[in-house]
This record gives sequence, C-alpha cells and structure tokens, in this order.
Amino acid sequence: MAVLSKIRKRSGLLLLLIGFALLSFVVQDLFTKGFKSLSKDVGSVNGKDISFEDFRVKVANTEKNSQNQGQTMTSMQASNQVWNQEVNVALLSAEFEKLGIRIGEKHIIEVFKANPQIGQNPMFLNAAGKFDLNKFKDYFKTNPEGLQMLKDQEKDAELNAKYQIYNSLVKGAMYTTETEGKLKYEAEANKVSFDFVNVPFSSIKDSDVKVSDDEIVAYMKTKEKKFKSEETRELDYVLIEDKPSAADEAEIKNKINSLLTTHVEFKEGKNDTIQGFASVADNAEFVNLNSDVPFDSTYVSKQDLPAEHADALFALPTGQVYGPYMKNNYYCLSKAIGRKAGAKVKASHILISWEGTKVPNKKEKRTKEQAKAKAEGLLAQAKSNPGMFAILAMTNSDDSSAQQGGDLGYFGPNQMVKPFNDFVFNNAIGTIGLVETEFGYHIINVTDKQDAVKLATIAQKIEPSEATNDKIYEQATKFEMEAASKDFSALAKQMNLTVTPSIRVKAIDENFGTVNNQRQIVKWAFDGETNIGDVKRFEIVNVGHVIAKLKKVTEKGLMSVEEARPQVELILKNKKKTEKIKAKMNGSSLAAIAASNKVTVQNAIDLNIDNPSIPNAGYEPKVVGLAFSSKAGQLSKPIEGNAGVYVIATKSVIKAPAIKDHKEYITKVQQQVLNYAGRVMPALKNDADIEDNRADFY
Repeated sequence: MAVLSKIRKRSGLLLLLIGFALLSFVVQDLFTKGFKSLSKDVGSVNGKDISFEDFRVKVANTEKNSQNQGQTMTSMQASNQVWNQEVNVALLSAEFEKLGIRIGEKHIIEVFKANPQIGQNPMFLNAAGKFDLNKFKDYFKTNPEGLQMLKDQEKDAELNAKYQIYNSLVKGAMYTTETEGKLKYEAEANKVSFDFVNVPFSSIKDSDVKVSDDEIVAYMKTKEKKFKSEETRELDYVLIEDKPSAADEAEIKNKINSLLTTHVEFKEGKNDTIQGFASVADNAEFVNLNSDVPFDSTYVSKQDLPAEHADALFALPTGQVYGPYMKNNYYCLSKAIGRKAGAKVKASHILISWEGTKVPNKKEKRTKEQAKAKAEGLLAQAKSNPGMFAILAMTNSDDSSAQQGGDLGYFGPNQMVKPFNDFVFNNAIGTIGLVETEFGYHIINVTDKQDAVKLATIAQKIEPSEATNDKIYEQATKFEMEAASKDFSALAKQMNLTVTPSIRVKAIDENFGTVNNQRQIVKWAFDGETNIGDVKRFEIVNVGHVIAKLKKVTEKGLMSVEEARPQVELILKNKKKTEKIKAKMNGSSLAAIAASNKVTVQNAIDLNIDNPSIPNAGYEPKVVGLAFSSKAGQLSKPIEGNAGVYVIATKSVIKAPAIKDHKEYITKVQQQVLNYAGRVMPALKNDADIEDNRADFY
C-alpha cells in the first residue's frame, strides 16, 4: 500500500516523463524521415499543388469505375492513371490561359452531343432523329438529380472543349509550304557522285581505346535532359515459393484414388462403408463433400474441356468415371451424368436497325418500315445464295460482328435476346430466317450445333502441407538471418536457391521483378531507415517468401555511370578512334590515303540528301551533305561519320530541273508531319517542373 501511495503522489511527474518520451519519438521521426508526412499535397506541376484529398477521391472513383466495368485495377494503377490526368490537365490549362482560349455554352453542348449517351439518347432527339437542345434543357429542368450530375460533368466538358480548340490550333500549325515541297523535291532529285576512302572504326580495337567514368559524366552533362534519372533503388532478391512437395502431391493423389472404390472407414467408434464415386446416387452431394470446387450442373461442349483429356471425357459413357487426371493444380475425377444434343449453337446474323433502337453505330438512317423492307430483301438474297451471307453481313450489318461476316461464334441457351435465342435453338443447321428484337431485324443463319456433356467433377487442389510450409518458412528465415552478414549470392548458391538478376525500382513502382503488385517491398527499399546491405523477408500470400537485399541507391539527377555507359561508351570510343584515324589519313590523293590505311578507293554514284546511304558503308548524311557543298576534284578534310572516318573527292553535282508544281512533294511532307501534334504533351512534360510525392502517401 505504501508503494501505491508513493506512485499516486508522483503520478503527475510520471505522466510528464511519459509525455517527454513520446515527444522525443515524434521529434526524432520528423528529423529522420523529414516533414514530408505533414504535406497535404501529393505533388505539384510548375509550382501548382495537387491536393492529396482531391487526388485520393479521384483514385477511389477510378478504382470503383473499373470494378463496375468488370476490370481489376490496383490502387497504384488507379493512382498512375489519375496522376497522368492531373499532370496533363495542369499543363494544358496553363497553355489554354496563355493563349486566351475561352469557351461558351455552345462549345460545352457540342461536347455533350459527342457523348452517345446524350447525343444519341432517344429522349433528346426530335422527329427527324436530330439532337434537340430544347428537349435536352427541358429534361434537366424537371430532373434536379440529373441537373446536378450534368453540372459535375461540365468541368470536364469545358476542359474537353478547350482542348479541341487547342488541338485544332496545333494541327492548323502543321501546314506545309510551297518552299518545303520544293526542298523535298530537290532533296530527292539533286544527285551527287564522289570517290571516297573510308577507314572504319572497327579497324581499331575497342581494347585500345579507354573511356573513363569522368568522361562519361562530362558527356552526360552536355545533354542533361537526355540523361536525367529519377531516384531509384537496386535490389537483389531470392524467391522461395510455397510449392507442394512430391510427398504432398502423392498424398492428394492417394486421397483422390480412394474415392474410386467402395471401402470401409472407422469413424466415431464404428465401421462406415463409403461408396465409390461410380456407385453413388447423389452426385452433387458426393462432389461437394469431397471436392475443393463445388458441383457444377451446366452442360459443357468438347472445346471447353481440358484439351489433353477432352476426347476421353466427351466420349465417357453415362455413369462411368475418368481419372484421376491433372487440371491446372488439381487432381480430378469426372463422372459422366448426362448428355444433350445441340446444347451450343453457332450462328451468323445481319442486323438492320432503325432510328430509336439501342444500336450506336448505324450504317445509315432509316425508319422501321424501311429497315423491314431492307431486311426482307437481304433475307431473299441470303436464302438464294447462302455462300454470300458473310459478304452481305460485312456490307450491310449494323452490328460489330459485321467485320467477322456476322459470325457470333458458339453460345449457350439464354445468352441472346429471347426471339433470337428461340430461333437458333429451335431450327436445324443451315436454316436462314428473320426475327425482330429490340435491336432491329436480324437475318440469322444457323451454322453449327454442338452436343454437350454434364460431368460431376471432384477436384482437389495440390498444395503444400503444413509440414512443407514449416520447412519453407524455416528455410526463408534462415536465409534472411544469414544473408545479413554473408555474401548474398554465395549463400543462395550454398542453400540451392536462385538469386534473380538485380532489379531497379522507382519510388512509385508497385511491381517487383517476377512478383507483381508488391508495393510493400518498394516502400521498404525507399524507407529512410533502410540502408545499403540491409536484408528483409516478405511473406506473400499464395506465392511464398521474397528475401530482398538493398544493393544500391541512386539519387535523382544524372544517370549513374553504369546505367549510361552502354549508351555513351561507344560514342566516346568512336570520337577517340576518329582522332587516331585522322592522324593516319595523310596524303595528297585518295589513292595515297587508301594505301597508307590498307583500304581501297571506292565510289558513290547519284546519291541524294533524302536517302544518304553510301554503298558498302551505310547511312552517312554528314558525308553526303558535304559532298554536295564541295568543289569538284577537291580533296576534303577527314570527316567523322557513323561507321568510320571518310575523305572524299566530289566528281559531279547534278541539279534537278525546275518544275512549276510541287504538290506531290508537299503531300509527302504533309504525311511526315501528320503525327507531330502527338509530340505536344511529351514536350510540355519535358520542360515542366513536376514534383511527384505520391510515394509519401501510397
């Protein structure tokens, strides 16, 4: 009691000490990790901040939308998509402001009309099938919820409208002048012939020319934008997979085999007779009791069965059992319990729709009466000449299957709208007929039918046992502990493990080598507490254990010498080789220079600027260009080319005759510049100051 009394008296002091201790932890964390975590911005573009809260909401909505569309998108994939959108919007908005681009209601309405859900919605169309602005406005006057949704979309529509104007301005600037057409003509038609000596770079061994790290760095500094690099981490790693052992596989196979025959098991103090799979009456119950995959009562065509076992399974007599056999990572037993003729149908169709049907891309506008008349005419043609069905579909059908000649492939019951479904399943192969659905009139050709079988299948997954998992865990933890103080590769070899080639990751990456979606490993590599040489084990569900070692840290700035060397070393070596070769290219004639370098004098005839390829040498625009500007018979100074060093003597330059019309050449230039508009965004990004802080939040 005395001790408790003393504690009570000093409780204030104790709380104060605890408070100081907690504060010291917080202060230490701020100084070690910096103040990034206090930031409310996920990044910035040219000084304009991007709020994390707004960004987070957009990422969540993107993920939700992908799920609604039946797609799978990770948080980082959604984050990347939204980030690119935010950067593009910020850069383009600044351009819109600089150019003074303004839009009004008319522009926004045009954007809305381009959306098929609005522009082709029957509610907003007049009697002629045209978009009616008054109907559009009247609808939203009486629909407040829809009006709010429309207002939410107005910002995007405004940006879209401005971008269309901006893009038109950019494309409008991509014109081709008469002068450019003339230059193109001359580049193709002017001809030059010359003699030359070429001493190739390969004449000097690479080992005779050294390139230092400092020289590579100096070269990169002359082209910093080309060689800029993001902050990266380089890691070695070992993957120890959760794989079943041979004993685990044998155990599952024995378990499956035991289901084939009737046998006695001792359960709850008495013998229990277990019926074999072939003799059980309730197949669904037996499957659900013994299988990792529930009983499936659907009929299956031969093409949907496992290819290796399809023949045997499809021909299996009712009541008989096939197996055990392997399917993916399962041991299986299958029992034939039914067969149905014509369970799947293959058909082609020609869709003729009319204004008001749920078909977005009609080949032509027509009323229902006109559509019926056209469909009946096509039906008569198809019946009289069935071999022409595919051509008729390609040229007339309003359905996307027109590109495949109307072929819809195989499908089962109730996968098509009811009138269509009833026709194909109630008619024989080769029948051609006409049905009406909500999409329009269909001329249908029943091209094939497939029988199907119903199988009761027991599938047991082959997976590691608890004992095997324990061994895998023990091996992984042993490697992690010993790798901290031993050579990573040597230890892996000693333990019969494979070290994968080193990988380099960026701060915002989530994929890690052969193991996808491992953001946790990337975050660890970039953590301020992680040092070069640190090792950590990561347990990955349904995969195994990754033991990673941080090998190298590269800060933001110029590429590392190791990364740049493959690109730069050859360039610098060729420059050094050029100086060595130039020193030996002495002589008053090409013959003398050739003799001193043990090469021959060669000639090039009728080359042009448009295609400056020298015979036996390759693409050499600098050499050919100099030949055009040199006096005939004059010996040039040594020229550094792409493949070696050249000395040339121009023989003749033939100028193309003047022509009045350069339209053909203007068209050629125009074709070259068609895609130049696509370079705008990369150029804007290249010149922008973009700060990406997403790694602090994700």
